Amino acid sequence: MTPAPTQHAAPAGGTGTYRGPWGIPHLWADSVEELAHLQGMNAATDRSWQIELERWRSEGRTAEMLGAAGLHWDRLARQARLDDTARRCFERLDAGTRRWCQSYVAGINQALADGLRGGLEFEESGTAPAPWNPWTPLGVFLVQHILFSTFPNKLFRAHVARTLGPDAVGLFSIEAPVWSGSNAWAVHGSATASGLPLIAGDPHRLLELPGVYQQVRLACPEFDTVGFAFPGVPGLPHFGHTGHTAWAITNAMADYQDLFEEELRRTVSGSGEAGIEARGPLGWEPAVVERETILVRGGASEEVELFETARGPVIAGGPDGGALSLRFPARVEERLGFEALLPLLRSRSVADVEAALQRWVEPVNSVMAADAEGNVRHFLAGLVPARNHHNRRIPVPAYSSEHSWNGIYVPLLGTPVTRFAVSANDREAGGGDAVGMEFAPAHRARRIRELLEAPRAAAFTVDDMQAIHSDTQLGPWPQFRRLLEGLDAGSLTARAAGLRSRLLAWDGRMDAHSKDAGDFAAWRGLFVRRIAGHAALAPLAAPTGHSPLFGPWLSVAARVGFALETLLHRGAELGISPAVESAAALEEAAILAGKKLWGQRHQLLAVHELPGSLANSVPTAPLSGDTGCVLSTESLPGIEDRSFRGPVARYVWDLSHRQQSRWVVPFGAGGSPASPHFSDQLPLWAAGELVPVITDWARLTFDTAHNAGSQPVSDTTAHRQPTKEAMNTTIRDYSLRTTIYTEELKGWGSLRIVPLTPAEDLDLIYQWVSQPRARFWGMTEHTREDVLGIYEFLDSLETHHAFLVVLDGEPMALFQTYEPLHDPVGEAYAAREEDIGMHLMLAPATRPVPHFTPRLATSLIQYMFSVPGKDRIVVEPDARNTKALRRLDATCFELGPVIQLAEKEAQLAFLTRERFDRAAPLRTR
Repeated sequence: MTPAPTQHAAPAGGTGTYRGPWGIPHLWADSVEELAHLQGMNAATDRSWQIELERWRSEGRTAEMLGAAGLHWDRLARQARLDDTARRCFERLDAGTRRWCQSYVAGINQALADGLRGGLEFEESGTAPAPWNPWTPLGVFLVQHILFSTFPNKLFRAHVARTLGPDAVGLFSIEAPVWSGSNAWAVHGSATASGLPLIAGDPHRLLELPGVYQQVRLACPEFDTVGFAFPGVPGLPHFGHTGHTAWAITNAMADYQDLFEEELRRTVSGSGEAGIEARGPLGWEPAVVERETILVRGGASEEVELFETARGPVIAGGPDGGALSLRFPARVEERLGFEALLPLLRSRSVADVEAALQRWVEPVNSVMAADAEGNVRHFLAGLVPARNHHNRRIPVPAYSSEHSWNGIYVPLLGTPVTRFAVSANDREAGGGDAVGMEFAPAHRARRIRELLEAPRAAAFTVDDMQAIHSDTQLGPWPQFRRLLEGLDAGSLTARAAGLRSRLLAWDGRMDAHSKDAGDFAAWRGLFVRRIAGHAALAPLAAPTGHSPLFGPWLSVAARVGFALETLLHRGAELGISPAVESAAALEEAAILAGKKLWGQRHQLLAVHELPGSLANSVPTAPLSGDTGCVLSTESLPGIEDRSFRGPVARYVWDLSHRQQSRWVVPFGAGGSPASPHFSDQLPLWAAGELVPVITDWARLTFDTAHNAGSQPVSDTTAHRQPTKEAMNTTIRDYSLRTTIYTEELKGWGSLRIVPLTPAEDLDLIYQWVSQPRARFWGMTEHTREDVLGIYEFLDSLETHHAFLVVLDGEPMALFQTYEPLHDPVGEAYAAREEDIGMHLMLAPATRPVPHFTPRLATSLIQYMFSVPGKDRIVVEPDARNTKALRRLDATCFELGPVIQLAEKEAQLAFLTRERFDRAAPLRTR
């Protein structure tokens, strides 16, 4: 029975954003659409850089904004028609869902209009956010999931079949396709202390910084729901607790994407118009061809042809061969499942949750749902096409009707939970052969069930759920132990035999403080590398012909690491002896045994796109767990012991009292290194701790800077971005100082260079040079007195000068010049009297100024060449400062040697007046 609707009471402060001690946003608005607007504004302020980056990815424009490194992704995004699919899905939404999404986008665009979307990331990268399209959130969701299913695995299987033969494909089937490791479990009220259900789990994805999931509370008179949002996407698609219901998902491992081998040919119509045809089941048929230009920052643009057949968009190859089309339900049905999102927020029973997710399309999820009436269900949600099972294995011929889709989807069933339910990407939870081909090994699911079913003196509580998250027992350890037991100790050296004995006495727990776990990982990694390098697998090294984007799926060493359990049993079919290779690996591992704890090898490796010096803000931590543990902080045996994939959130949803629920993310609620909540949850996450879910509005603080109910504040971005006030700086009238250079910059304002006055400007420059972003300036550990002393000394010299660069009265940069003949750098190269050296540090932005940095560089170069007798500029940035090196290349500097200075290893670079004049106008990036 569904509880009667209740009217949720507004907090005392009314509409706006509230925050607790971890900076997690709690949003209240007076209507559903106003709340969507507020959620959009919050995403745009708390996660500005992150959501804009995802928007560029969805549109295939990362190369345009960030350079040629984004080309591989941009080609796929355009070939797969992600933005066009998002637009089509948006246009098919029902009117209510469409208005709700539009309100969310309006909130993002309102934040931009109010000046709340600036940030250090845009400053460092020389980019700026722009207004969103109404369908952009759907594109962002597609970006997160286009590679989430199975089609990259089909590329690898096809490569194995071509190089080793079709029979070898099964040797790499490990019941664990690459990149899977989520857990979820539910405990019925009959087994809990409260008498009502508990749901817990942890989704595993790339450990991206900022995190892919944002803790948030969405509340209005109709509903009050906490959960994890995708920044850039409205609602709480995967994990939520309304107070009446709770839901959580894992990847069901369903196979719902197909690759078709296409034959394409060019045609010319009677009127001379060029076209394209594809060979389908009924013969040659018209196909779509379009041409687009991918802009490349700092490089030549690239023209791409985009083909689409009746099967789907062509993501590889073309008329000259190798064409593969991708068919996936969202493109076919022009639906993603966003129609489920609002009903989820409004749900008041398990039946409501299941009914809402009947509208879900992809990815296909395994769902745990419970309600405050005690009901618990486990079911699958999404669309899995019913078609030839061979489609699940490798790409299939487009001309064959045997492989065509027929518009029928596999019925996905659900079951009531009367005691326990576990879903860990395993075959039992994922629906088996009816929906997929390969699933995760049963290790994690088996271990969670073992922990749940073990005899116990008391019923389950939230604390018990939290403890399961942190279990480090390595699932496949028994197989490795049997392998070690089978080795002839007498044929090993004494050192290797000793290592074997220690490992056989080990308990199989991948704890960070364990030396035995570290030695096991070293042996396992060497074992993987030996098998990957075996002559029997040499044909796999042949070029695949596919984009480097698919490298992680096509890596031989990675695939061997994942398939190691299978190869232990079946390696002999390829002439590989696991005993011989493991013994040789043991000999190698014994040389360095006992040198490193597992936590010294197994550290957090955050995946990020933080530009320039902000990359120095990326945190790390030693980790317990590993691939095959419930605590699945995954490594890539034989390639990388560090973990770049793992639990991107953890949660325990308590259906008896929501305020007893708990959650945590790997980093924090803030999306920018400028935020105090950028990574403040990391120590808790690494230790297996969770933070409480706060539901009492009285315990939260009203965030005045992000108050949607007041007039916009355009000159501050609160905790996200330092302001003049936050920097404790006195606003000065720099027009009273001597101007040594001035220039009117069209579109930006009046640029002036004025001398630095150390005593007057100390507050300003100390704030600049002491921030983590100024690491390469070398003063982050200096005191105010140290900084003052340095600049007073510089001020006393005739050969060294310090300036402020001021734009329309606002200081924008610290600029220094010097004569290399009178500086230590002049001892490291053949300095000349005509040389002038420079240092430049941009200020932490108080407002975004798109593309300002390259234009500023041009002005400073013009100033230095105006100094009498100077015709060559010399710079010597830290050799590790990749952002500075890219900027030098963009402004036509010529790299010289790397030199060793007292405080750093520096990259010399030179720019002559002749080279500057010849290259004008300067290229920008």
